[in-house]
Amino acid sequence: MEAVAFARIVHVLGVVIWIGGVWFVTTIIIPSVVEKGCDKDSVELFECLESRFSLQARAAVLLTGLSGTYMLYVTDSWALFLRAGYWWLFSMSFVWLVFALMLFILEPLFLHRWFANAIKVAPQTAFQHINWMHWVMLMFSLVTIAGAVAGSHGWLWL
Repeated sequence: MEAVAFARIVHVLGVVIWIGGVWFVTTIIIPSVVEKGCDKDSVELFECLESRFSLQARAAVLLTGLSGTYMLYVTDSWALFLRAGYWWLFSMSFVWLVFALMLFILEPLFLHRWFANAIKVAPQTAFQHINWMHWVMLMFSLVTIAGAVAGSHGWLWL
């Protein structure tokens, strides 16, 4: 079980880095760019910060997914996905899947180009769209984290 404890440490640290970064981008960086009127300097700074965080987020999401899958495998907890009281386990997997798709597939294939083009045409609108998307995913992530902590300590709610 020492390996499971290590996997749990990696998992929690990954979530802290990943969702903490999403919090920072959503509540600090994007609003700062919008307050500056989406001028050239603030957009360039946003892109610089976002690209640096993107690498860290990819690593954190990858480690979180690997450690979570490992814990499920080693503890043979797959059946918990079928129990309503463990809704947070399904929610964790869904949040991970959405972010993994965004970071590893959608962003590199077309979202980055879409954003770059949208900023040229209507920067305020582009930032409103990404701000809305970040807020939705942040809130869903925080509810999931709260549910996971409560559920893993016996508060099953259903």
